[in-house]
Amino acid sequence: MAVLGTKLHLPAARPNLVPRQRLTDRMSGGLPRVVLVSAPAGFGKTTLLTQWLHRSGAADQRVAWVSLDEADNDPARLLEHVVAALASARDLPETSLLMADATTPPAVAVLTKAVNELDAHTGVTVLALDDYHVIDTAEAHAVATFLLEHAPPQLTLAIATRSDPPLPLPRLRARGELLELRAVDLRFTDEETASFLDRVMGLALPPEDVKALTSRTEGWVAGLQLAGLSLQGVEDSSRFVQEFTGTNRFILDYLVDEVLAHQPEDIRQFLLDTSILYELTGPLADALTGRRDGRAVLESLDRANLFVVALDAQRTWYRYHHLFVEALRARLLADHPDRVPHLHHAASSWYADHGRPQDAVRHALDADDPGRAADLVEWALPDLRRTRHDQRISDWLLALPDDITRERALLATYRAWTCLAAGDLDGVDTWLAAAEDAYAAHPPVVPAHASKATGEELRTLPATMAIFRASAAQARGDTTASQQHARHALDLIGPDDHMARGGAAGFLGMAAWAEGNLEDAVATFSTALRSLAAAGDVADELGGTVPLGSMWVARGRPDEARRLFERALEGAAKHPGAALATLGDLHVGLADVLVEQGHLELASEHLTAASTLGETASLLENRYRLPMTTARLRRAQGDPDAALRLLQDAADQYMPGFFPDVRPLAAQQARIHIAQGRLAEARDWAAAAEVDRHAGGGYLDEFNQLTYVRLLLASHRADPDPESLGDAHGRLDLIAEEAHAGGRGATIVEAHLLRSLLREAHGNRPAALAELATALELGVPAGFVRLFLDEGAPLEQLLSVAERHPRAAVHARTLRHATYRPDAAITAGTAETLSERELDVLRLLATTLSGPEIAKELFVSVNTLRTHTKHIFTKLDVKTRRAAVERAHALGHL
Repeated sequence: MAVLGTKLHLPAARPNLVPRQRLTDRMSGGLPRVVLVSAPAGFGKTTLLTQWLHRSGAADQRVAWVSLDEADNDPARLLEHVVAALASARDLPETSLLMADATTPPAVAVLTKAVNELDAHTGVTVLALDDYHVIDTAEAHAVATFLLEHAPPQLTLAIATRSDPPLPLPRLRARGELLELRAVDLRFTDEETASFLDRVMGLALPPEDVKALTSRTEGWVAGLQLAGLSLQGVEDSSRFVQEFTGTNRFILDYLVDEVLAHQPEDIRQFLLDTSILYELTGPLADALTGRRDGRAVLESLDRANLFVVALDAQRTWYRYHHLFVEALRARLLADHPDRVPHLHHAASSWYADHGRPQDAVRHALDADDPGRAADLVEWALPDLRRTRHDQRISDWLLALPDDITRERALLATYRAWTCLAAGDLDGVDTWLAAAEDAYAAHPPVVPAHASKATGEELRTLPATMAIFRASAAQARGDTTASQQHARHALDLIGPDDHMARGGAAGFLGMAAWAEGNLEDAVATFSTALRSLAAAGDVADELGGTVPLGSMWVARGRPDEARRLFERALEGAAKHPGAALATLGDLHVGLADVLVEQGHLELASEHLTAASTLGETASLLENRYRLPMTTARLRRAQGDPDAALRLLQDAADQYMPGFFPDVRPLAAQQARIHIAQGRLAEARDWAAAAEVDRHAGGGYLDEFNQLTYVRLLLASHRADPDPESLGDAHGRLDLIAEEAHAGGRGATIVEAHLLRSLLREAHGNRPAALAELATALELGVPAGFVRLFLDEGAPLEQLLSVAERHPRAAVHARTLRHATYRPDAAITAGTAETLSERELDVLRLLATTLSGPEIAKELFVSVNTLRTHTKHIFTKLDVKTRRAAVERAHALGHL
């Protein structure tokens, strides 16, 4: 039989191909027995083999290439082509070809002779079998298996296929004789996509479009090529990329012609029926298709590389390639539109039966069955609320028709909550009124099978409505109404209704905070968190640390606030799922305290952690706190301009919420302007805030008033005016009196500090030093540092004198040291200073804790701990942990 020469030619290397060096380098790093390139259609398998074989190998390496087709399922024909390719590559004797052409000798005899003759050659031979997926007979597979088991060491078998061949791959893998490249490896990177679109398709797209297209196609080469064809002549490439889907005509035609058309009818129907799913597993597929072999079909699709992606190591759950599933859905909708709702309903029922409410709701909505979706949301909402899946609850409620939500008291109540979270206070009133009407008309009944959380949620629903009214009043600044609604909620619940009790007590604590009664605020809010803990509401208990920490700082105890945040982060590590929604807020809260205490390096680490976690780890009303606290850090680091920019970012993100606005951002900006000497801008702020017109605006105006005192003092320094100093004294006296009554320790410290500066401005140094001594005695032991240092040069001058004052000396020296090295601790005898953070690490190195345990204790990554340890070793001139501890003891560090 004549051999078709084109089947045996290694395809020529085209000059404009995208280099796949990251892959060809892997393939050239020592040839194994088998190189397997297995991926779905259109992933560039043949092209990769061609590139590799053209650029790799020594002078004595030869390539035997066979392009397979369906006819090669005839073992005699396959054998003929394999032997012919080997003979062409290695100039084997003609007898091999003659034997292959004969019908009498068995295939084993032919292969044995070919292998023996190949073994006589010392050079490497690569036998490349392209499109191996067309081989589907056992006899043909036996030819390849024989080669694998009997080939000499200098023969490598390279296979390009859409599905894994039935060869002994596990044994080869275990022996290290198999190099595998799969779809995940062949996917184009952003850089390769840019090169492909530019060099091959002649398109120069912006980097953001390239990145989006790589993501959209999942690096699928054929998809990129089809997108490139579609982009020819398109003016708005960005819009095209955003709208590019599996319903694009080129993509749809390719997938239908190259994939679906080659599948048996039962597999085509399976693919279409399961295309409505976002993830697949065998029993779920059976629920949709009515079959009983879903798992086996999925495993066969996986082996066939039919655009199926395994989602777990056990290969229990899968998903389809994005463009492939979009094409399937388009075909399903075109051919069987009436079947789509039934499939979604079946999926919703399966997920509900298997405790997957999120997916059950999604498919109920996709089935256009809002009544069932509403039932499912009511079932799932209480547990989701306790784990703070706020965005999911909001998405569900907004997806339901308003008329259905309005008829259900539970859903209407939480629709009011979504308005509250979005800052729509009028919407809160509207939906709470609807909830009360629905409750009066149809009081919800607790089902017998309801969970404990659902039972409590339905039983305490009137109290929840009152709590939400309290929160809306709090957001409006109406503390009286907030207290009234919170107390009404307490009247409606029993002693064991811990969830509702925690919410009501929380808003009573918030109201006390807004009124400036910090003793009651801390006590009441602490009680609220204990109730939430009793309810098992870990998410809200941890999230409540943020306002409670701020209350403790206002009480004059940043040290207690730090301990509180550190304990919360320890708790978050034990409950990662529940803590996720507020984990970033906890890091920011701790960073804010650390900045105040002067631990700038450590504060920076926590701010980085919060930034890395992203917005999903922060409540909406808290997101402004990250740039605000970073601004405090930048100011402390000596970059006030960066601080101002960050405060503006914070102002852009700020939205009214449950927490009283006790440190207005505009006043924080004004303080920096005052420190910079930009008094005109500070006066503009004072006029806009009308802070200069009155002196007693209550606690919520206190930060403004203290800022205005600084403006009066700075104005006096620039242009002496005894009257302005008198105004400042009068305001401070009023503030201090109210602060003492409310237990606001931080304000008391600040008032003494400003009085000392005012006395100094008057020229009364003894009185100034007495006031400063009081401020230092109250503030420094509790952890106040930046409160003093942010006053700048005037205070530094006074501190230098205070170092000789009997009451102020120790604390003054502490602050003077922090003025010049705000994040360092100097110890005699060291060649270099150890930072505060490095001393923390050193103290733990002296314990029996392991490295990961130390990292956990300090709330840092292991890599960050290694960096600190390396610095410690360098500064102490040691090389081991034990030596570091011994030297630290010798130098007095420990």
